[in-house]
Amino acid sequence: MATQGYFVDLESFKKLNSSPIRTTIESAFYGNNVQEVTSLKEAYKIAKECPGTVELTAMPVFRATEQGLPENANVLLFNDGSVYGRCAAARRIVGHPNVSVPDYASILREAIHNARFRKFYSARAVIGLDEDFMVGANIMVPEGFENNLYSWMLNFQFMNDTYRARYDKSRVLPNDGDIFVYSDPFWSHPDYPLGLSFFDPEHNCAAILGMRYFGEFKKGTLTLAWGAAARNGYASCHGGLKRYELKDGSGKKFVLAAFGLSGSGKSTITHAKHDGKYDVTVLHDDAVIINVKEKYAIALEPAYFDKMQDYPIGCPDNKYLLTLQNCGVTKDKDGKLLVVSEDIRNGNGRAVKSRFWSPNRIDRIDEPLNAICWLMKDPTLPPVVKLTGPSLAAVMGATLATKRTSAERLAPGVDPDALVIESYANPFRTYPLSMDYERFRSLFEDGVDCYILNTGSFMDKKVPKEMTLSILESIVEGKAEWKPFGGVSGMAYMPIDGFIPDFNCAEYKKQFVNRMNDRMEFVKSRKTVMGGMDKLPEDAAAAIESAMNALK
Repeated sequence: MATQGYFVDLESFKKLNSSPIRTTIESAFYGNNVQEVTSLKEAYKIAKECPGTVELTAMPVFRATEQGLPENANVLLFNDGSVYGRCAAARRIVGHPNVSVPDYASILREAIHNARFRKFYSARAVIGLDEDFMVGANIMVPEGFENNLYSWMLNFQFMNDTYRARYDKSRVLPNDGDIFVYSDPFWSHPDYPLGLSFFDPEHNCAAILGMRYFGEFKKGTLTLAWGAAARNGYASCHGGLKRYELKDGSGKKFVLAAFGLSGSGKSTITHAKHDGKYDVTVLHDDAVIINVKEKYAIALEPAYFDKMQDYPIGCPDNKYLLTLQNCGVTKDKDGKLLVVSEDIRNGNGRAVKSRFWSPNRIDRIDEPLNAICWLMKDPTLPPVVKLTGPSLAAVMGATLATKRTSAERLAPGVDPDALVIESYANPFRTYPLSMDYERFRSLFEDGVDCYILNTGSFMDKKVPKEMTLSILESIVEGKAEWKPFGGVSGMAYMPIDGFIPDFNCAEYKKQFVNRMNDRMEFVKSRKTVMGGMDKLPEDAAAAIESAMNALK
């Protein structure tokens, strides 16, 4: 098996379970108030019967029986209240400054004790869809939130007989136990008005308290899986990865990874079919890992958790929906119910889509990665920049700049329009930033190309998604032309009419230097924030300083 999910011997127990957080959370799963859900049919039934669920009778699940669902299964919708996004401010992680294990263990014990009069459901899944990386995962939710359980079982790979057999044969991860995620959306505490999302990453466990939004459960589980992958030598990626095969008879293949936060175009790029110019194979659009030494990549999930903003009524992609969250409902002419999407009810309407959304979907790609794209919304960058030099390429990923989106629930006083830096587009990292930096720098040292795609605006001109996709085609086909980026060593841009940087303009150069200085300040701050946990090697700051000095 991959992770240890049960007691083996005393030595293993001490290594994996010697944590009050882990023991407190895992113990809750075995209470007599917990019912294990052992099939997707059962999960569908209890979710359908949950108060507030809407069965979209005009939207049958496509190929339902192949996914372990009843033949007549329909898409289920469940809506939250005022909150419809994740809340980073509610996160607390063991190992971070001012996070006291005894204090939080006491909070968890009290939360679990007080919830004992309510019925809970539990389920088991596997994270990682190839025998080289499989992590067992368990979740527990209270009655009334069956839809979160059902969506979780669909988003990840439910542990059916096929995957149980594969899991039992998978590569052993000797220092990792199963993931356990305890949740209680009914919980409240005066010291945590936004809720509490608490992680003990080295012991693969979490408690999500006072929070209802499904994205907290999905990303909370992935947070722990990405941490396990990083500890076992992989680059953990909040990004999409796909393979192009040219149809010119050359047999040339091109493997591309795109890293970006929600709303950056990551899914659009990953699922783009390019008018049939290539045979496109998709690994995943959100959660993958890359073996840094052998260069193969593995998908962590079978399904997709996607925004519904761009999928109106009648959109053909909607046939692949499994569940919906925070969307509206209306009737068709026959009186059947269907979704009202496009964020009319609220921002960040979401759906779990089946793997059938990608016609050429696989769970592992063995061809080595050709290129990594950092997706940014930085107005001083043209639509595409090529980076050479492993340190510059790695540090620009570590200082990936973007804007906040409707997928985030912000603490009071936070400016929703402010530009932010999110290293490698992964706000779910629980391990030192230098680990990611060194993994990606290693990939660039081994010949992987690096690009920045600005999917926002260049100065005051919006970069259309059609332009971004055209740029990618020129890169894949080897037809891209590059010009030096104003004397900045290691940077070049593709000349595109209307989007050419003016290096003779003092104001433009000032803005570019200011943005690079923002990155420099971020890198410097890593030496002190969180007790220096995210300190980067000296070559990271040196690469940014060199770029700044070239345009000063």
